[in-house]
Amino acid sequence: MSTRTRVPAVEGWFTLDDEPRLLGSRCTACGTYFFPPRASACNNPDCGSTALEQVQLSNRGRVWSYTENRYAPPPPFPAADPYVPYAIAAVELEAEKLVVLGQVVGHWTAADLQVGQELTLVLDVHHADDEHDYMIWKWAP
Repeated sequence: MSTRTRVPAVEGWFTLDDEPRLLGSRCTACGTYFFPPRASACNNPDCGSTALEQVQLSNRGRVWSYTENRYAPPPPFPAADPYVPYAIAAVELEAEKLVVLGQVVGHWTAADLQVGQELTLVLDVHHADDEHDYMIWKWAP
């Protein structure tokens, strides 16, 4: 059992609950959703309101598109050695119809995914130190 504390790798973008949720914004004037969360004006060109509220977004959605990242990031960004390719899915959230990009869990490849497939938001350790597990969201079939 780990004695490290779970913390978000990116503060304010998702919850650490047993059923994690992405955190976003919703314009109270036109209802447009945003991820990541915004603090300023609505980005909808037909609106322009500055009244945004913070909301929890759906934790389920369907694959809108997908690809596979087969190239390690260039220095100075860290990369595993050896580098292992991973799938990335653009998922249309169930209620908001907002498309959110994210890595797919484990050993899933693009060949394992299909447009319309249902995925669920999960948390995974991005990196760790002696005191913390830095968590990130991913999509799981």
